[in-house]
Amino acid sequence: MGLFKSLFGGNNTPETEKEKNDKKNFEILKYDGIRAQRMGKLPYAIKCFEEAVAINDELETLSLLATAYTQANRLDDARITLDRMATKDPEQVNTFLSLAGICYMQEDYENMKDACQKALVLDNKNPLSFYLTAKAAIGMKDDITAIAMLTKAIVLKEDYTEAYQLRAEVLWKMKQAKDAAEDIQKLLSLNPDDEQALLLKGEILAATNEPEQAQECFNQVLSLNPFNEKAYILSGELYLVNKDFDKALAVYDEAIEINPNFAKAYHERGRIKLLKGDKDGSVEDMKKAIELAPENEMNISGQYHNYENMTKNVPF
Repeated sequence: MGLFKSLFGGNNTPETEKEKNDKKNFEILKYDGIRAQRMGKLPYAIKCFEEAVAINDELETLSLLATAYTQANRLDDARITLDRMATKDPEQVNTFLSLAGICYMQEDYENMKDACQKALVLDNKNPLSFYLTAKAAIGMKDDITAIAMLTKAIVLKEDYTEAYQLRAEVLWKMKQAKDAAEDIQKLLSLNPDDEQALLLKGEILAATNEPEQAQECFNQVLSLNPFNEKAYILSGELYLVNKDFDKALAVYDEAIEINPNFAKAYHERGRIKLLKGDKDGSVEDMKKAIELAPENEMNISGQYHNYENMTKNVPF
């Protein structure tokens, strides 16, 4: 009997035992990885997922691995993993949308567009596919296609705030102020406290000679969020354009009081001080801006010298 077992069935027992061990190890690695990922321990999570997919490359664990790579800024590895998922199951829309997202982060707009097109072939009723296609088009400097894609996204999802915001930004870039303003009004009807929409509305009002209304928009944003850096910059720039230097200085003083590490505010305040004839104060602010953002040193220094030359013979 032992002879027959060894000949016909005995070799199955070790293999069955191996399969059981593999399954057990896979489950341990996968769920250890999930716990580590939730705790922010990405290197350990990635190691767990890598070992898990070496045992069983199921889509769920591959997806977890791709997400962990992305969180760790290992974008090339995330992309390779998503390509692997797409090859394994080319019918998953979300795989191609995730791939498009990675391509966007890498500024690879051609392949982003390709991934979006594959997603649209699988499901042409998904507004996110059209939205991401628009972002790829913007990256490729094709604003007309971007507008068309965003319009399709909005048709599929009438309250798609991100699509309205992006379409308004593209329209404004194309100097279509009226159409951009309509999208902004739609956004504000959905959420009156939408900071991005209010800032863009203020930018358009400022550019169309409505400075008081523009400042109202910037002030509303700052009342909602006193840490909104862009609101301070836009407000200060508008006062500067209208040669109201004292109010511009007050804006940047407040910005720096709120955030003492706000390099751009020091830079802009330095510009105003130079225009007011306070060269020492200007130099001090410019130095602080460079200290906080050394990567901008050449730009800041160049702008300082340009402004200094422009104002040499200006009486104050």
